[in-house]
Amino acid sequence: MSKVSELAKMIDHSILHPTFTDADLEEQCNVAMKYNVASVCVKPYAVKRAAEILKGTDVKTGCVIGFPHGNSCTEVKVFETEKACKDGAVEIDMVINIGKALGGDWEYVEQEIKAVTDTCHKYGAIVKVIFETDYITRTEDKIRLCEICTRAGADFVKTSTGYGFVKQSNGDYNYKGATVADIELMRRHCGPNVQVKAAGGVRTLDDLLAVKAAGATRSGATATAAMLEEAKKRFGDS
Repeated sequence: MSKVSELAKMIDHSILHPTFTDADLEEQCNVAMKYNVASVCVKPYAVKRAAEILKGTDVKTGCVIGFPHGNSCTEVKVFETEKACKDGAVEIDMVINIGKALGGDWEYVEQEIKAVTDTCHKYGAIVKVIFETDYITRTEDKIRLCEICTRAGADFVKTSTGYGFVKQSNGDYNYKGATVADIELMRRHCGPNVQVKAAGGVRTLDDLLAVKAAGATRSGATATAAMLEEAKKRFGDS
């Protein structure tokens, strides 16, 4: 596999912006197919159409659950997961219950992650568990989540949604998303069967290379075309 192809297969092409139309979905699926990325990551209602567009290609259909703030009750997340899998999703990115984690209700958090993970595996899908590190900021909480995900049998842990906006001192809202430090911590504290996905803030080829070096095997991205065109120029292959 060439260097560019290897990087492309790290990318989950994100098609999650609230304003995206069905035409945008088709356009972005075409981008994913052009660069032969790992997967697209779409909203639940878009799974069926994305799976139809991508049928017969090497690009997988992924779906977000409880997105972006993780506020749905466990039963709704399980239903949403089951529906997405039946519609053609083979990868599920679920958001944890952030408030429960911050409040220390780890039993609830673990039971929910296990319920969604078991549902994914029942349908032959993989699950990526989103911590939302802009809100889950304490190191000990991130470590606890890594341990929980390992016990629950999750396939991936994931840093962020890309929509974890925090109010800044000047009144603006912004987010950090994936950081090298968080990826290294997650890699260090997850079991060997749990992979790490970076998401949020991976906008350039250098960003992608940095998260890869830190231990991420997948990364969410919207700037897929720009990153991989730069990779072709830099590495001279396709």
